[in-house]
Amino acid sequence: MSSTVWWEGTEKTRVLIAPDSGCGGNKPGELLTLRHPKSESGTCFLFNNEMIQELQWFKQSYGSWFLGDYISEDGSLYMATPVDPVFILLPIFDEARMKKGEDLGKFRQLDEILFVEGYPGYQHLLSLAEKCMGIVCQTQEVGSMKFYRLDNSKVLAWLSCKVYCLKKSLPELDKNYAAQDEKQTLIDAVSIVGEYLKTEPWLKLLYDHLGLKFVDPTMKETNMENLPTANENNMASSTSLQEKANKKPGKQTKQAKVETGSKNIRDMFSRACKKKC
Repeated sequence: MSSTVWWEGTEKTRVLIAPDSGCGGNKPGELLTLRHPKSESGTCFLFNNEMIQELQWFKQSYGSWFLGDYISEDGSLYMATPVDPVFILLPIFDEARMKKGEDLGKFRQLDEILFVEGYPGYQHLLSLAEKCMGIVCQTQEVGSMKFYRLDNSKVLAWLSCKVYCLKKSLPELDKNYAAQDEKQTLIDAVSIVGEYLKTEPWLKLLYDHLGLKFVDPTMKETNMENLPTANENNMASSTSLQEKANKKPGKQTKQAKVETGSKNIRDMFSRACKKKC
């Protein structure tokens, strides 16, 4: 079963499909703007029946929706998929302890921790945080009040559990993973989990905790951008052959004529994509 929420406007109709949580609750979901745990940019999440769901936008090049007798030209789709709330709350709890150097930081109450300036949506997660954050926090009770402080060793144990569970599941989801060695599968699992972790400190600590060499994902992207294109390789090869031929006595080779103003088709598509975005 799926629940469907319609977003209607003057020009477009967008469809949001969220899986039924199975909790039997009738309370409508709320759209909350929270900080993404990796980028820290404001991101929209669906909060429904004590579950946080991440919104994913999907759109094919050509597509429409047939809604009864009405056709929506915009065929885009928002899908909501569950995400572990500990990932979402981890950066907030990390900042709240105000850790400096070797100092372990301060114990804080939940209402203080979840007061994030500019993001009132965190206040809706008070009961959820109370249920789930004990797994990565030390807690102290003073009378009727409860205080929390993030614990690095608990966080790394929780992240390691996530990584090994994912590592076990990957070969079952994709047969290609069954053909590669376990260490590479482990690295791939860490990379997937790392999409919800800041590089400093958690991703680096996780690599170190698992005995893996840290590789900055942004460096990989930079190196790929600097690789020569197929057209550039062909031009370099042609130039090398041309120079060798010109050195041979008694032979004249007609140099290849390069059309003035010619462009690399890869660059043309790259610019088109940037303009579209």
